[in-house]
Amino acid sequence: MIQRRLTQETARAEASLPGALRLGLARTSLELRQFVRERDAMIFIFAYPLIMMAIFATVFDGQVVGSDVPGADGGIPYAQYFLPGIVATGIMLTSFQSLATSIAVERDDGTLKRLRATPLPATSYFLGKVGQVLMVSIVQTALLLALARLAFDVPMPDDAAAWGTFAWVFVLGTAAGAVLGVAFSSVPRSGRSAGAVVTPVVLVLQFVSGVFFPFFSLPGWMQSVASVFPLRWMAQGMRSALLPPEAAALEVAGTWQHALTAGVLLAWLVLGLIVGVRTFRWRRRDDG
Repeated sequence: MIQRRLTQETARAEASLPGALRLGLARTSLELRQFVRERDAMIFIFAYPLIMMAIFATVFDGQVVGSDVPGADGGIPYAQYFLPGIVATGIMLTSFQSLATSIAVERDDGTLKRLRATPLPATSYFLGKVGQVLMVSIVQTALLLALARLAFDVPMPDDAAAWGTFAWVFVLGTAAGAVLGVAFSSVPRSGRSAGAVVTPVVLVLQFVSGVFFPFFSLPGWMQSVASVFPLRWMAQGMRSALLPPEAAALEVAGTWQHALTAGVLLAWLVLGLIVGVRTFRWRRRDDG
């Protein structure tokens, strides 16, 4: 009798809880407040793409990319060509690197274990993480586009189709990066080692994916390796949105490959979900 009453009271308490989506929105707000309080991390995430844009645009001021490529119409100013890759890598930093590191730290210090013991659904926790990444990525990208336009006179798209392409590449790239970050967070053995494990992965992908160098100028084997990973396609998708149509001649395939870009990003999104569900841990490895 007592056990039945306790079960009924527990069921009523659970039924009175807000829905997972509402709790996810509340968790997003909490994640954003925590992000703002960690000022060193916040400054790095916002400042890194801006600093890289300023450095490369200044160093290569007056130079063009692809002037000797047939159909490239004399080439693209370096700052303009460089911008899409920086947008893509900013998204990767904010989603994949940030989540993989922060979740590993939360697991190590016991935050995840304590959260698991509360009525907060796991779905709401992950919605909060993704919501925080999305909001930060929007602000970061807006700042980067403003810097490029105002400081380096980089032209912005003037048609809705280009901005539509920008939007779906942004959403798919952010979603894939966030899900992969959650999945990869189980790789570091501790919170202290998370940065050392995650950062090199992002750095290598930046160098082989056409972020710091024109992708068509990289060795063929490097292009093949980069084409397996999402950052290469995020950068190409952003180039298709932010560069003029004739810049497609600078791509390895000679076209923007929108269908392939979407397919690769979706494939990584699904893979991240599958791996994350199977490998995500709420406790440290030595905590059972």
